Amino acid sequence: MNEALKRLTAKLLKKNEFLSYAQAQAWVELLWEDFEATYAKAGEYHGNEMTEAVVAKRIEQHGTHFHLVKTNNPKYSHLINSDDYLKH
Repeated sequence: MNEALKRLTAKLLKKNEFLSYAQAQAWVELLWEDFEATYAKAGEYHGNEMTEAVVAKRIEQHGTHFHLVKTNNPKYSHLINSDDYLKH
């Protein structure tokens, strides 16, 4: 799974030059956990490969705008909402 998260973070950084590595990684982890939690509750979880494909699709479709979004999620808000990181 760690390799999948690294691949997705790299993909997001290519898609959005406004995000720092830490912000991109936080977005990937947030999307990953959200998808897994939602499908696990529904009893339809299909494994890491499916999760990686869905997160990759969300990055492809919406990744260019992630730097504009703020989150209230306490686990990620200090990473995503911060603008004091060095950009890649």
